[in-house]
Parts: sequence; structure tokens; C-alpha cells
Amino acid sequence: MALSAAGDQAEVRKMLREVLVGREDPEGFFAVCLSVLGHQETRTQFLSIVKPLSTANIHLHSVLTSIYREYYSKTEDEELELALTLSLLDMEDTGMSTTDQEPQLLQSEVRVSPSSFAQPKSAPKSTSSAPPGSRIKECPTQINQETDPQKSLRSNSDNAQTHGTGQALCVRGSSASFSKPDAASEGDQMVAEGDSNKSDKPKRSKNRRQRRKGTGQQLVSSPHSLLAPPPVLLWFRRDLRLCDNPALVGSLELGAPVIPVFIWSPEEEEGPGITVAMGGACKYWLHQALSCLCTSLERIGSHLVFLEASGEGIEVRSSLHTLKQLVKETGARTIMANALYEPWLRERDVGVVSALQKEGVECKMFHSYCLRDPYSVSTEGVGLRGIGSVSHFMSCCRQNPGPPVGVPLEPAASLPTPANWPRGIPLDSLGLARMPRRKDGTVIDWAANIRTSWDFSEAGAQARLDAFLRDGVYRYESESGRADAPNTSSLSPYLHFGQLSPRWLLWDAKGARCRPLKFQRKLAWRDLAYWQLSLFPDLPWESLRPPYKALRWSADRSHLKAWQQGKTGYPLVDAAMRQLWETGWMNNYMRHVVASFLIAYLYLPWQEGYRWFQDTLVDADVAIDAMMWQNGGMSGLDHWNFVMHPVDAAMTCDPYGSYVRKWCPELADLPDELIHKPWKCPASMLRRAGVVFGQTYPERIVTDLEERRSRSLQDVALVRKEFGQYVDERSGCDLVPLPPRLVSEALGSSHGDEAVVREGKQFLLPLITRMEFKHQLENPDADAASNPYNAVLKGYVSRKRDETVAFLNERDFKASVMCEGAQRRERLERDYRRMEGLPPAPSPRGRGRRTPTAKDRFSVVPGGSVTSVK
Repeated sequence: MALSAAGDQAEVRKMLREVLVGREDPEGFFAVCLSVLGHQETRTQFLSIVKPLSTANIHLHSVLTSIYREYYSKTEDEELELALTLSLLDMEDTGMSTTDQEPQLLQSEVRVSPSSFAQPKSAPKSTSSAPPGSRIKECPTQINQETDPQKSLRSNSDNAQTHGTGQALCVRGSSASFSKPDAASEGDQMVAEGDSNKSDKPKRSKNRRQRRKGTGQQLVSSPHSLLAPPPVLLWFRRDLRLCDNPALVGSLELGAPVIPVFIWSPEEEEGPGITVAMGGACKYWLHQALSCLCTSLERIGSHLVFLEASGEGIEVRSSLHTLKQLVKETGARTIMANALYEPWLRERDVGVVSALQKEGVECKMFHSYCLRDPYSVSTEGVGLRGIGSVSHFMSCCRQNPGPPVGVPLEPAASLPTPANWPRGIPLDSLGLARMPRRKDGTVIDWAANIRTSWDFSEAGAQARLDAFLRDGVYRYESESGRADAPNTSSLSPYLHFGQLSPRWLLWDAKGARCRPLKFQRKLAWRDLAYWQLSLFPDLPWESLRPPYKALRWSADRSHLKAWQQGKTGYPLVDAAMRQLWETGWMNNYMRHVVASFLIAYLYLPWQEGYRWFQDTLVDADVAIDAMMWQNGGMSGLDHWNFVMHPVDAAMTCDPYGSYVRKWCPELADLPDELIHKPWKCPASMLRRAGVVFGQTYPERIVTDLEERRSRSLQDVALVRKEFGQYVDERSGCDLVPLPPRLVSEALGSSHGDEAVVREGKQFLLPLITRMEFKHQLENPDADAASNPYNAVLKGYVSRKRDETVAFLNERDFKASVMCEGAQRRERLERDYRRMEGLPPAPSPRGRGRRTPTAKDRFSVVPGGSVTSVK
């Protein structure tokens, strides 16, 4: 017996480790303890078993302790009183009056839940437990209770019936069966009492050793039953996944039927300004992702209900009106959803929660779209210096930590379904993937290449992540800028639509052999973008720095059209824009290249680039695109101190021309050295390659890049001089008005009511400003070439090449010292031979050579000894 007890405790401690890593929930662990140790042993040993958690995981220890105390604090008197009350109500409704077969039925069909330990002496010893979230279905002669599959515990009664995944529970005469709802508990608890003898302690079976995989994973019966809880509406938005979905898990924990719904409301998505929140490529991805999610839900016994926002009066085409109709149709009293952080969508959600609560409907929003809730980030203890940079944002998160990220949640194995589904519409009726038609009626399938380039499912997201962590992650730190090799993860569209949670991505990245800090830092950039959007709601359409609103941008629409179509005459820019149109995606480095060309060389406003990206990118994200285009357009919180050259940048991202050859096949026969600047090719070479400017490949829309760049700098200097009140005289930095939230944090808690802001006082904050702009302000008419802080990057083959060049310089320095010594010795030898009348020494022969470790033509360095010394 001692050995058996020791083995039971070892099994319990093993399950405790499963709870710590998140593969088991606290309620399931407590149920296992009851099953393995028994009622009395659990009462005496449970607290000592979980005591080590009081220092390792205080939150989990408190949860387990509260479950233990709640379980053992209930008295038999309370449970019997509630049982008898519900029994009388049941008898009045169903008219049951016979009690002749009560003992036999109780012995064969009553099931006792683990939370109910009051049991009559005549009840059988072998009983089964219903997990949290059990459901009861009322019928004239029986109550159907759905539990986890435990066929071995079925009784031999002829009256027992099976319904769905549950077992029939029949109570006749004065027997009582009831469900005790508790809003604070994980699900409903069921108790059956057949005898009024209260003096005997309950006897529990040790056969309940099957581990509960998830809460509420049973098929449920009619939600309109008297004792059954109403269904839960699971509102999908941009969380189109089953893995690590807090709203889905929260719905399961209620133990009620779950109705997944998706409501399409384009007006609410767009917001108050010109955000282009859902462009054509994004809507097409959303259509495919919803189709994949519906298939995934069908695999676990459910399906997704599609609806289009509608309404009447002031609620025209609103999600709130549609949700009210759903609540009325289904009888749901709870709505679960994952929060969104765009200011206009957050305001919408606050209104929905408030309006539904007034009607007695609980609406819960869970945090999962970002690693950090942008509305909880504070600058207290860090200050505002350097705001806009990712380093400052990460310092704020470290100084003011929020709730822990936690462990990713496993997907549900099944979903409880309602007896009656609400009426929805077909997915195609939403018009997300509607294609234009020509005059002759033929369809223009512009998304054909997007379909072949992506797997839109949640499984496709996981497969792409696994492939990246196996291979590409090892090159990401140094080669992520390469456009001719798959060195990036391409996970951005999956993150945007919630098919992959940032928490899941972070955990997998940390668990990889190579822990890519640069890759993990990208998640901080994503959270930074949403924090900036929460501070500046007009970020997508209005420049943050006041002087730059007055820039005299070009109005040449032909240049914009050529840029959009990939017909600028610059192969690297054209290849990137064609890839964007064909696949809906390009890597981050190429986005910088095309943005710099649009702003610094074509001198077109950044808003035009932002809108085009929003319409053509499958990962178009309002917060991220707005922040990046504002910074690239010189008007964001952070001035990036670089401008990508449309030709020289190719040395970094496409040194051999493979990328250009793929997307600009008309240039495929040009040599590597000239493929990025075909206008420098001899006429004979162009003729052999079949390149005719203006016919097979477009002419350059601008030719003098230096002149265009100089004009851009001069215009910036003029507007900064004109709006001198927004330029700090001492540091030369741009000044931007602070939003009220940052003012309150800067002034401290005593000004938390924002009284100073309401009085109309404006606080200006110095921002990071490009050094070339500060220098240009001293001489606004100077050209870009004379500016010592010129931000144009010349490009490089790889970051490793910088180290190689430094090594070669050091080696060449040593070689030059040795050469000087050799020349001195040769001079002395020559003078000695001349004085002695000896013939001259033979001259050494040298040759050029290639460094043995070089992997590209740019690393060829001179070598060998001096050929002759005269």
C-alpha cells in the first residue's frame, strides 16, 4: 500500500509539471488528484503538494488553493437544499408523480460531479464525474447530461440512453437532479441526490484517470433548455485561428454551446480618415483565411456563421446592431472576442460592450493581437527623449512591465454546438474576393499569382514558421536584406490576420537553436507601431511634424503611375513593384528602396505610397504602414538616417541580378555588372540582349538623381526655416506637439486629469532629426553632394563584407610595412652591387590574385609583391 501511495503521489507531481508548462489546466489537475488520491487523501495532502508553487508561481498557487477551498467548503446541507428545490420545480413542470422505481433508477443512472460530494448511503460506490462545463437537457421523462466519454462507468440499466457524447440521466419520483450555475466558476456543476440521509460521507471512485484535454469540448444539446446555459457568441475578427486563441478558450470554459460568428463591416474597419484599412489584396486574403478557418471549425464539429453588418437609424451597418439581432435570435448572454487596437475600432468595441451590458449581455475582450497592450504602455521612469525609436519603446516596457506574456494555449479538440444555429449568409456574399469584369464580361483574375504564392490556412502559417526556424533564421541576422534569397520569414500576413499569434511566434523563436534577437526585435517594432497609432489616431493620413505638411510635393501623376506599375526604368525598383503586384508582398529592405525612390527622387507625397501599399499588400497593416511611411516621408516620430539609392542598393539586396532577372525577364541576358544600370550598356550589348528602351523596357523617368536629391533637401530646409517655431534653436531638432496622454505622464499623477491640456496649453517635444537636415538649415541652397551628413546609402554585398574589408586593411597595412622593409633591403643591395661592380639582382615577378575566401566579385583585392623597383 505504501508503494501504491508513493506511485500515486509521483503521478500527481508529474501532472503538476504539466500544469506549470500550460498543458493542463488547474481544474483538470484538481480532478486528477481526486481521482488518484481519493477524497480524504486529497483533503490532507493537496496543500503540501502545491506548496512549492508558492515561491515558483504565486498566481498558479493561489488559483489551485482557491479551487481546493471552494471544493471542501461546501456542505451537504446546502447541496441537498438546492437539490430538493430544483426537484420540486422539475416535478411541477413535467408532472412526474410516480416514485415506485426510484431506488433502481438511482442505482443505475445517476452520475455525480466531482464538485458534489454529498451522496446518499444507498448510492453505488462506482460513480463518474462530470467535468466543468457539463450540460443538462430537459425532457418529459429524463434529463440528458453530457460528460466526457467514460463508457466504462456506464450502468447496466435498461433505461440508460446515449445522446451525442453524453449519457442519459433519468430521475423519477422524488429524486432530484440539478445544475448549479456559478459565474465565477469554470463551468456548471451537476449534483444528483436520491436519499435524504445527510450523515454519510461521499464515496468516490478512483477510476477517473483519463486526463481532461480541454474545458467544454463536448457536443451540447439545446441551449433553450430550462437548466442548460445559453450559448456563447465567439466573435472572430482578426484572430482567425484555433491555436492560442484566448477568446475561444474563454468560451469553452463557460461550458455552454459556442456559436462562432464573423461580421463584415467595411465602414467600421475604415475609420474616420483615409486609412484604406482593407485594400483589395487584404480583402482577398481575408476571404481565403475565413474559408480555411471555417474548414478547421468543421473538423472539430462546428462551423463559422458569416454576417454582414446592418442596422436601422443611427445604427446603419454597425456590428452592434447585428450582435443585438444575434442575441435576440440565439438567446446568448455572453460574447467573447479578442481586442483590436486601432483607435476607431477600440472606440467601437467600447460602445458595443457598454450597450450590450445595459441589456444584460456580458461582452469580454481578451488581449492577444500584440505582445503588449499599446494602451498600457507608459513612459514613466523613462521620459520622452528618443520617443519613436524601438529602443525607447522597449525601455518603457521594461520600466513599466505589464502582465506576463504567458504560455501559448493549445487548440481545442472540439466545440460544443447549439441545437439551433442562427441564420447566416454565404462567404461569397460578403464580396471580399469579387473580381472586376471587362466590357465583354470576362473576369480579370488579378489574384491568380497570389493564390499560387501563399497557403492561406493556419497550418500554412505554422509550416512557414517551422521552415524558417529550420533554415532561414540562421541567415536572418546578416542577410535579411537579400531579395534574391528566402532569408526572411514571410509571416507578416499571418500575424496581421491573427492566423499566427505573436506569443506563439515569440515562444517558437526563443525555442529555436539559433535565437535571432533581430527577428524577435521585429515584434517590438510591431507593438511600437500600434503604440504610436494609439497616441496619434491621425497617423495614417496626416504628417506628425507640422513643418513637413507644407512641403511642395510633385504633382506629376505619370511618375506615380510608372512607380505603381514597375515602369520607372530602374530595374531594382521595377522588380520590387512587380513582385508586389504579383504576390502582394516584398521584404522589408525592398520596401525601403521603393519608398526612398518615391519620396527622395520622385518627390511624391508619402500618403500616395501608403495608400498603394495598403491596397496591394496582403499584410497591409494600418499602424505599421503608417509609421513606416511617416518615418520614410521625413514626418514621423523617428527620422531614419538613410536614403536607399535605386542603383547602389542592389549591391546589398541583389548583387548578382537574380532578383531583377526573375521579375524583369526582359533584362535577363544583361551581365551582372550592368543589369542594375542598363543605360550604361553598349549598344551592341543591348542589341544582343534584345533590350530596346521605350519598347521592351521603359526609359528612366528621371535621369539626374543627384539633382532630384538636392532639390528634396533644399525644400526641407525651406519649410523648416519658414516654421521656425517648430525647430529647437539650441539642438536643431524638430518639435512636435505632445498628445494629451503623454502630457499627463510627463507632468505626473497630479496632472492626471489633463487639466493643463484642456486649458489649451501646447507642449512641444524635440524629436530625433536627421543630421543632414540640421546642416542644410545653415545653408539651404547647398546641394546634397556638399552635405557632410549625406544620408544616401551606397550599399554593400553583405554585412560580413565590412568585417572582411577591415581584415584586409589590417593585413595590407602589415604588408605595406613589410614591403617598405623589403624595398629598403633591395635598395641597399642594389647600391652595394653597384659599388662592388657586381651585376644587378633579378627583378621579382608579381601577379594579381583573388582572396581565397571571397564569395563575390566585390571582394577581389590586389595582391602579390612589387613587380619592380626603379
